[in-house]
Parts: sequence; structure tokens; C-alpha cells
Amino acid sequence: MLNFYLLTKKKISRNVTINLHIKKKNSTFARFIICNFMKKLFIFVCMFWLAMGLQAGEHWLKGYKKVLVVGAHPDDPETMCGGTMLKLKSLGAEVVSVYLTSGEAGIPGKSHEEARAIRQVEAKNACEVMGVRSIFMTQIDGNAEVDKSRYAEMKSIIEIEKPDMVITHWPIDSHRDHRVCSILVYDAWRQTGYSFDLYYGEVMAGLQTQNFSPTLWVDITEHHDKKVEAYRCHLSQGMDEIQQWHDPMEVLRGMECHAKCGEAFIKQNY
Repeated sequence: MLNFYLLTKKKISRNVTINLHIKKKNSTFARFIICNFMKKLFIFVCMFWLAMGLQAGEHWLKGYKKVLVVGAHPDDPETMCGGTMLKLKSLGAEVVSVYLTSGEAGIPGKSHEEARAIRQVEAKNACEVMGVRSIFMTQIDGNAEVDKSRYAEMKSIIEIEKPDMVITHWPIDSHRDHRVCSILVYDAWRQTGYSFDLYYGEVMAGLQTQNFSPTLWVDITEHHDKKVEAYRCHLSQGMDEIQQWHDPMEVLRGMECHAKCGEAFIKQNY
């Protein structure tokens, strides 16, 4: 009887060990299946968002009828997003360059009045190259202000022009005029009841624009040469140095959207 009991106990113990081993194998296999599924799901999600991003780079500009590009100085709209301006124009939009100042302090040895006259001509020449209209606001280069009257001036231009899209400087910028320009446009966006889509661009990234992580890209490869021709109309500004900043930026933004040359933006959400 004792032998039978010991034999039975041994068989039960052996069966339990086998069952535990089977459960362990099943558990390992289940983990393998789950991990494999999660990897495939992760790859699918990444590919989906990549596809959405590339699609956005090709299609998010369509449908806009009137676009204002508001820069702090002559040459800012052209260097920031000249390729996108040309692309928007090719899609049928009316495009307007708005200059917060006329670059009065931008030519050493020239008075504000002399510099203003020179730089307005340069800006008009750049706009002519791109086939866009220009508007000059009344602020002074190097002394841009944020006050009640300046808020009203920006709002007035927005209300008169009635754009459905506005592009301006990213607000985190080493240049005070760029920051002022961005703040005024943002306030006009709010004060007009979010009447247009607001986007931010970059200029001389790292030196001026800071902490810019774009969410939208535009392939400007076919418009790059015309963009360069336009911003090089600003002869008084030593555009060789500025181009040395913007050429690598356009290559980088192009790589991010699988293009030779690109420009990048962030859309303002409510």
C-alpha cells in the first residue's frame, strides 16, 4: 500500500512538472506572439504617420485663396518662405509680402530715411521677381514696439486684406523685431476671431529662430532658384552670408520631407 502511494505521488509530481513546463512554454510562446504583434503595430503606426506627414507636405497648401507673409524686415518673407510663397502662387493663391519695418537701421552709414528708400526698392524688386504684392507698415527697424496702437495697426491690415492664411516669424527668436512681429500677428489672429490659419516659419535657424520643431513641410525644389533670385535683390544686406545660413536649412528640411529642398512650418492651434 505504501509503495502504491509513493508511486502515485511520484507520477502526480511528474505530471505537475510536465504541466508547469508546458505552461511555461505556452507563456513564452504567447509573449513572443504579443511582442511580434506589437512590433508590427508600431511599424505600421510609424509608416502611417510618415505617409500622413508626406501627404501633408504635398497637399496642405491647397485651397487657400489669399496669403499674407508678415516679416519684420525686407528680406524676411523671402528668406523665411519664398519657395512656399511661389508654390502657393502656382496653386492659385494671391500672395502678399507685408513688412513690419522698412529696414531703416539695416545699412551702416545711411540715415533711416536713406536706408528706408533703398530697402523698399529692394523689397519691391524681390516681390516683382516672385509676382507678389508688397505692403510696408510703419514700425522702425531695431525699435519695433508692442502697444495698443501697434496691435491696432496689425489688426487693421488683416481686416482690410482678409487673408485665409498668414505666415510669420516663430516667436522664440534672438531678434527683438522678429518677436514683436510674431506677437502682433498672433494677437490679430485672436482679435479677428481666428479668421485665418496662422503658421510660423524660421529664419537663420540657430542664430535667430530658436527651438523650432516643425510639423509641416513644403517641397520647394522647383521654386528654389526663383526664391534665391528674389532674396538676392536685397543687395544692401550682404546676401551671401544669409544664403550660407539658408541653403543648409533648406537641405535639412528637404531631407525631412524626402525632397532636395524644403521649408518647414508650425501651425498655430486654438
